[in-house]
Amino acid sequence: MELDDPRYLLLVNPSAGAGRALKRLPEIEREMRVNALPYRVVMTTGIEHGCEQARAGAVAGEIPVVVSGDGLIGKVGGVLAGGPVPLGVIPGGRGNDLARVVGIPDEPAGAVAVLAAAERRRIDVGEANGKRFLCIASLGFDSDANRFANEAQAVKGPLVYAYAALKALSQWEPARFGVSVDGATRDFRGYSVVVANSAAYGGGMFVAPDARLDDGLFDVVTTGEVSKTRFLINLPKVFKGTHVREDEVDVVRGARVEVSADRPFAVYADGDHLTDLPASLRVLPRALELIAPAVPA
Repeated sequence: MELDDPRYLLLVNPSAGAGRALKRLPEIEREMRVNALPYRVVMTTGIEHGCEQARAGAVAGEIPVVVSGDGLIGKVGGVLAGGPVPLGVIPGGRGNDLARVVGIPDEPAGAVAVLAAAERRRIDVGEANGKRFLCIASLGFDSDANRFANEAQAVKGPLVYAYAALKALSQWEPARFGVSVDGATRDFRGYSVVVANSAAYGGGMFVAPDARLDDGLFDVVTTGEVSKTRFLINLPKVFKGTHVREDEVDVVRGARVEVSADRPFAVYADGDHLTDLPASLRVLPRALELIAPAVPA
């Protein structure tokens, strides 16, 4: 959707990144004025409020711009998916993985410059049990790690993900998973199932390094049973994406995924609890228009 005179709705999550989004707001507003971008600001009081405001703004002809982390970005993106209004992003959380993958700068001046350039690209949207997400849905070991990360108020910045992984590992017992990708079924005992629409999560962990946001497919990454020592040794490799070369890691691509396990697990996506097992996931191809740098030819 091209608007002749676009007006931007800045949806600011004041608690994102332990107040990081709110602290950045004066600089963001200054850059909006410097770039002559008309806007108004709404402080969100929660996920539902943010989604309601985005929906109402879109109907009124505004372009929602989420100033938060991946959680609110994913939910608002899900609301806008399938419609004519694009999504804008200004990083303000702890991980900011969607911005990292699509090339939106972390600092306010660079992020607002992306809005001013007005380049657009269409990306896929994931859906798990009917609930939408933009980046990565994961479960198993990741369920525990995500829960610990969200509970760790005293740990600041991306270090929270390393802390959460170590705490989860100390308590982890392997589970048996059932995974079906486009009808091909596999059962295995191990650590996790990652259903990736994008390449990174957890503040720069490239768990699915070859995943693409616009190819109409998930990259399904499974990690089988190994010792905790081997798992810990290989954990830093996730930041470069080289862990997928290990024998216990398997990657399969597909548009429809079914996941079950021998014990209950929460499914986390974009950093938040999305749904629970059993889970049915599908790709909504190129369902969302995102204001982001164009993909290099």
